[in-house]
Amino acid sequence: MSDATPKKHLTLPREIRLILSLGSLIFVFEYFVLPQFSSARRSVHLLGALNPLLVVLAVALEIVAIYSYVELTRTVLYPHAPSLYNTVRVTLAGHAISHVVPGGTAPAGALSYRIFSELGVPRETSAFGLAVLGTGSAVVLNVLFWMALVVSIPLRGFNPAYGFAALAGVFLLLAFFGTILLITRGQRHADLWLRAVARRIPAIDPDKISTQLAKVAGRVTLLINNRRKLWWAFTWATLNWVLDAACLWVFLWSFGSVISPIDLLVAYGLANIFAAIPITPGGLGVVEGVLIATLQGFGVPASQAILAVLAYRLLNFWLPIPIGGVAYASLQWRRPADPSPTVTTENGPALDA
Repeated sequence: MSDATPKKHLTLPREIRLILSLGSLIFVFEYFVLPQFSSARRSVHLLGALNPLLVVLAVALEIVAIYSYVELTRTVLYPHAPSLYNTVRVTLAGHAISHVVPGGTAPAGALSYRIFSELGVPRETSAFGLAVLGTGSAVVLNVLFWMALVVSIPLRGFNPAYGFAALAGVFLLLAFFGTILLITRGQRHADLWLRAVARRIPAIDPDKISTQLAKVAGRVTLLINNRRKLWWAFTWATLNWVLDAACLWVFLWSFGSVISPIDLLVAYGLANIFAAIPITPGGLGVVEGVLIATLQGFGVPASQAILAVLAYRLLNFWLPIPIGGVAYASLQWRRPADPSPTVTTENGPALDA
């Protein structure tokens, strides 16, 4: 006789999960980051020759990179995009969470989904937009990495790590475009298959699954048919990655090393693709290790590579944590007076509804 009693999922208390997360963060910081600071202390004399104007330029590039990500978010939420101010706050809060929790993209996405819903964005629009935001941005990164590899390998040779990253990129691209094709061109077959699966699972309504699929298909079709929005989404995603990489390039320049943009994009793409593996928060330790090793392989002296990467990660990883905390607090303490979303017009910038 089968046991019909539903199984309870084991969940850890919130305090235990917080302790485990902080413990993981401290472990990675002690065993991955601190040794790099120890090596950097031997090169501290390079700080005396640091050009303040280049530091200001690096900060400006990182700010514009974040702004590009904000505009990408508003584009994928079309036509229900919140105001620029609210999107900036949600983006910064999401960045902060993704930098302190292992696998932080999931809780960051959940937080963004909840807040955007509270700001008046329809739930299906928010869910679809955030999914496209994460996957589409990763696709653009892999395209940039592949383009840099095509130019770099004949000049620099092949590294085994390139093969893993390139293969991961191939699977991501196939999954992304395969899903888009299935939803837009094979919606009827996908609907029949999902209904058949849903009927075998208790407490799941096949009609609701079908309705959600229709809404997602409608959102995909809306974005694909709106070529202007699709182009802007690709442009903002590209600017986000390229400007962030340019911030690292300027820090390298400020410490006396100038490398080709192709070499930089290979090192940058490799580090961020490996960082996508949810081992540490925001790729802490992974990004630093891969970047420093790859930059040294491209001829950057160890001392300059270490200092430039640490300075870049201070700006890219650590500073968004307190800033995002303040942004989240502002969202919690003071709700917007007008929660209505922004309506984006076809021929101009978004206007508040």
